[in-house]
Amino acid sequence: MKLAIDIIATAQAMNSSGINSGTAGNVSARTSSGMLVTPSGMDYEQLTPEDIVAMDFDTSWFATNNLKPSSEWRMHLDVLRARPDLNAVVHTHSTHATALSLHGRGLGPYHYMVAAAGGHDIRCAPYATFGSQELSDAAVTALEGRRACLLAHHGVLAAGPDLASALSLAIQVEELAHQYLASLALGEPPQLTVSEMRRVVAKFERSGYGSAPRRLSPDDDRDSTLLDLEGREPILHLEN
Repeated sequence: MKLAIDIIATAQAMNSSGINSGTAGNVSARTSSGMLVTPSGMDYEQLTPEDIVAMDFDTSWFATNNLKPSSEWRMHLDVLRARPDLNAVVHTHSTHATALSLHGRGLGPYHYMVAAAGGHDIRCAPYATFGSQELSDAAVTALEGRRACLLAHHGVLAAGPDLASALSLAIQVEELAHQYLASLALGEPPQLTVSEMRRVVAKFERSGYGSAPRRLSPDDDRDSTLLDLEGREPILHLEN
């Protein structure tokens, strides 16, 4: 029940944050045997936990209110099946990222935050009809080594270890696309090197960026100051 509630909250947050409108997008989260996914064609503000559809990895499905799963259920299910490191998927039609996808363009290393998706770029999957196996296959391929991709003439797919991470990444992808399109007024922006982006990805991985919060370990690098709760000496000091 809690996971269904969290899926509804995520779907509503997509619209309130401006990265989606109406019922265009969809949300899913992993279960022990498959996933829960938003139903087809329902207003997010009207959703109840009983409306969320349960699907197994063998594609059988069940909904308390006999609703159909999202038309994009195949894409969600295949991504979760292919990527055991991911537990939630968010699909949106956010304006600026979708504008890029209309030209079949992804995002290169124009900004270091592109690395938040797991690599030096964010790919754009080739166009295929919505809800089709072809689209699902293209999305899975575009997500290899990544947690987000664009879908040509369609929108954005973002995934993460939990719903909050997936939603945050979808918002970040839209912001990056907005920044990139704005920068084109001055001409094509320069790109960071692949080696620099790899360095950023490694720093993100060490810090757990995009994942659930974790405790400090002895192997963490010394990039920040962490004070204990009793006001004693810092555990880590900034290095000059």
